[in-house]
Amino acid sequence: MPPRTPEPAPGADRFHEPRREDCPWCGSRRLRTRLRTPDLLHHRPGTFTVDECQDCSHVFQNPRLSPAGLALYHRDFYDGRLEDYADRLHATRGGRRRHRAAARAMLALPEPESWLDVGTGRAHFPRQARELFAYTSFDGLDPTLRVADAQAAGHIEEAHCGYLAAPEVLARLRARYDVVSMFHHLQHTPDPRAELRAAVTALRPGGHVLIDVPNPRSAFAGLLGKWWIPHGQPRHLHLMPLDNLRTELESQGCEILRTDRKSPHLPYDISAALGLALGRLLPKRWLRAAAPLIAVASAADHVLAPLLRRTPFSNAYRILARKGR
Repeated sequence: MPPRTPEPAPGADRFHEPRREDCPWCGSRRLRTRLRTPDLLHHRPGTFTVDECQDCSHVFQNPRLSPAGLALYHRDFYDGRLEDYADRLHATRGGRRRHRAAARAMLALPEPESWLDVGTGRAHFPRQARELFAYTSFDGLDPTLRVADAQAAGHIEEAHCGYLAAPEVLARLRARYDVVSMFHHLQHTPDPRAELRAAVTALRPGGHVLIDVPNPRSAFAGLLGKWWIPHGQPRHLHLMPLDNLRTELESQGCEILRTDRKSPHLPYDISAALGLALGRLLPKRWLRAAAPLIAVASAADHVLAPLLRRTPFSNAYRILARKGR
């Protein structure tokens, strides 16, 4: 008979790490609770807390999910077909247009020979970027095996599975790339600062890092609270304000070439909040009847986007930086 797996000690939780009393970014102990929320997507029991540092404004899940907890909720995301929904969003005309707009940020610079897209998923971004960089070799890295599917489909040359900061991954990719891109990847990583440093390490001297992330200082974050989709509990572990990423990149010897709060804005705040609220409040059998209401909210998101992206309501930002030679 195989040995019996011991039960967790009373009060222990294998899905969460211990609660922190200090900021994981700057070490300050001046924390405040930004919000508490249940799992609004899968409706598992329990509540998640998001804290904010009052000194550096870093926003983070506290207590943070353990590797086992992350694996559980990632599996929910993929098994629940939410991945398919996300893929359809990427495949829309708007999704393709956003990917090409992100790639255009590099057009004023020499054409790269090699490009690593981190958190690539099914490589939606490299597929669109190839239209602008026909002579660039695109590789992909993702924590899931979706990256192998992207390689099999011919969307990337090489597929790497894991986090870039993992020593066994970084050892293979050190100083290999002219560009490393991270689009809405850092908020999912257990240690975004380590992932940033790894991105710089993977670059050749003079190479560029291109990053899009949610903006935790968006006015929508305060207005919508737990219904703001980039809060993304429980899968979003960190939300970093622009100044923090800029300072970290500069400390790694990078020159900030451009920051942008307009182009990366995603028109989904109102419709996503409405969808989460209805999913929480209505019986599942009634949700299909609410689809026209969500469609109206989505139309409002798109109509308002040209204005909102120029205001404090912009929900994302982009950084383009160059590694020193």
